[in-house]
Amino acid sequence: MAGGRPLWLDAPVPEAYPYEETHDLRVGPDLHPALLGLLPFVGVWRGRGAGEYPTIESFEYAQEIRISHDGRPFLSYESRSWLVSPEDGTPIRPAAREVGWWRPIMGENGRATDEFEALMCTPTGIMELHIGKITNVRIEMATDAVVRTSTAKEVTAGKRIYGIVDRDLLYAQDMAAVGQPLTSHLAARLTRVAG
Repeated sequence: MAGGRPLWLDAPVPEAYPYEETHDLRVGPDLHPALLGLLPFVGVWRGRGAGEYPTIESFEYAQEIRISHDGRPFLSYESRSWLVSPEDGTPIRPAAREVGWWRPIMGENGRATDEFEALMCTPTGIMELHIGKITNVRIEMATDAVVRTSTAKEVTAGKRIYGIVDRDLLYAQDMAAVGQPLTSHLAARLTRVAG
């Protein structure tokens, strides 16, 4: 510090973020060895699904999920969805968004186990910590904790199953919310469009 003023206050604006993140295993940094069990899920996936819940009308949606890495021992997860017309898939309006990270649980030997943690956050004020298990090209996860802001709807638990079937990503999501028990909420089939 020159004269008590931190040097970073007068430092020039840095260039763009210098580290690459990729959803394509053919380019960018090498996948961290701890992520080998989650490797089949890395990529950009796009497709259609349907949603239901006892407190709302059923709906259809389109979705894009991006699962990427930057060489460190976690995956970045981003999901964007939009409501669509069931007849022709015409977009109606934006729907749910979610970001998070999938992290393998390391064993005492320093190697990844078949378990992982998934941290998920929505712009509607809900944060979920899931604990999951990897079985070949299928993962199951259930909430260990749900935290929400004072203005978020009441969500108390969730369960998700993801699997690669005929090269597509299929998933189902159950939710306990607004006084309802764990109930089927979402299901979709997405095709790998990149990665």
